[in-house]
Amino acid sequence: MRRVISTSLIIMLLGTMLLACSSGGGGQAGETGNGEEGTQPGSTNEAEATTYPIQTDKKLTYWGEINGNLIGVKNSHSEVPFFQNWQEKTGVPLEFTAPTTGQVRESFNVMLASGDLPDMIEYNFIGDFPGGPEKAINDGYILKLNDLIDQYAPNLKKYLEENQDIDKMVKTDSGSYYVFPFIRGDEYLRVFQGPIIRKDWLDELGLPIPETIEEWTTTLRAFKEKKGATAPFAVVSKPRFFNDSGNGAFIGAFGVNRGFYQEDGQIKFGPSEAGFKEYLKLFQDWYSEGLIDKNVATADTKAIDGNMASGATGATIGNAGGGIGKWQPLVEANDPDAVLVAAPYPVLNKGDMPKFGQLNQGYASEGTVAITTAAKDPELAVRMLDYGYSEEGHMFFNFGEEGTSYNLEGEYPKFTELLMNNPDKLAPAQAISLYARSSYNGPFVQDKRYAEQFFALDTQREAIDVWKSTDAAKYSLPPITPTPEESSEYATIMNDINTLVDEMTIKIILGNESVDQFDSYVAKMKSLKLDRAIEIQTAALERYNNR
Repeated sequence: MRRVISTSLIIMLLGTMLLACSSGGGGQAGETGNGEEGTQPGSTNEAEATTYPIQTDKKLTYWGEINGNLIGVKNSHSEVPFFQNWQEKTGVPLEFTAPTTGQVRESFNVMLASGDLPDMIEYNFIGDFPGGPEKAINDGYILKLNDLIDQYAPNLKKYLEENQDIDKMVKTDSGSYYVFPFIRGDEYLRVFQGPIIRKDWLDELGLPIPETIEEWTTTLRAFKEKKGATAPFAVVSKPRFFNDSGNGAFIGAFGVNRGFYQEDGQIKFGPSEAGFKEYLKLFQDWYSEGLIDKNVATADTKAIDGNMASGATGATIGNAGGGIGKWQPLVEANDPDAVLVAAPYPVLNKGDMPKFGQLNQGYASEGTVAITTAAKDPELAVRMLDYGYSEEGHMFFNFGEEGTSYNLEGEYPKFTELLMNNPDKLAPAQAISLYARSSYNGPFVQDKRYAEQFFALDTQREAIDVWKSTDAAKYSLPPITPTPEESSEYATIMNDINTLVDEMTIKIILGNESVDQFDSYVAKMKSLKLDRAIEIQTAALERYNNR
């Protein structure tokens, strides 16, 4: 029976690929022969259960970036215990290819141009593929997965049936499933970034944790004048100048953010709104007064690490893990009494709820895995990937190997000393990445219990509660996408507009232009077809809401 199903599937896929070739790539991979949509998760078809490890002599090829936590620790996927164990548990041998670090998109494009596709690709098809996932399907690069999931992925199918909000996110406007998704399984995992400040300095100066812009100004002045901070507030500006992280952070106090958002039934672009002008004025004043790092235009991660360690900086924006967790030992080494804590997202008036803040969706398009049209055995690839959504796979992806990287204490999976106090002096994020995948995206459902241990400090766990208190969910856009036809137009428009916004921001904040030039920049955005970009986003949101 399995041979019959496999043979039928291969015939169907070959037919689809021939159709795509004969129509110049316009055919939609995964459609049934009569042009009707294939079955979707939630249909009456029963997905065929898989027993792991799968008995197979086939080797599949897998293309994906090696996680940044492992750079300098291991040279390739094949050296990482997690990926070794993944093959053993699923029974499917894998041959890995990794793009050059920092050149993922370039390497991806070279691979597509070569026509030499692997069986599976780990990539962000929403954010980094021009035209989005639907175009990747239509162009014949990746498979539409509806029928494959319905027949061979019972674990993922069950999860999507039980979580309709996630199901809506992981398919295209036309209903195509295109990847095995990364899912944040708890709201606790969706917030992890915000303002960070030196609490010991505040206590010494008799100042409260700042909440309003006025309090922030007072605090940064005190850091400069009484603590000798030469860069009281500093943030990373790579890859984008003055990368005001946190999807709004200080910008949000003025009712806007750096991108698109929805308000009162309309989509707006923050840098063209009046609130952005007020933000630019504030930061121009702060910069001229020496309250912002004078090197803010070029500051990278290494520079911020140095500023925090030396005491040159007393406030920044960062993650609970890679921010507080990384910087706390650095500041302690210079000052044993140093304490870093989270500050709430700033507002103009005391008691207001912050409008914006960092809040990720339950579905993240990074770390997702597609199956290509070149796959030698799509069924085998689907069965292997479905392991991550099984009960056993859930524990493995999040915690690794029982007895090695975690032990059960009652029902609670507790990371071992190998991860939390690594004998090779690896940071917990690095050690966890060796044995599990919970500290970065992949084809599985992330477990809250990983984060409860990853955030080893009380200040890290408390930070999540501080930063989650915003109205970001009300104003944020879901994972919408332009149609393949709209995509090129939208990309051209926004490339020009984002370049202009970066130019405006740096010139005004550094004082090279008056903030009064803001209106002329907005006029220029209009001439670059901002209104058309908003139209495209509005149509995409309407299609998303109708999914």
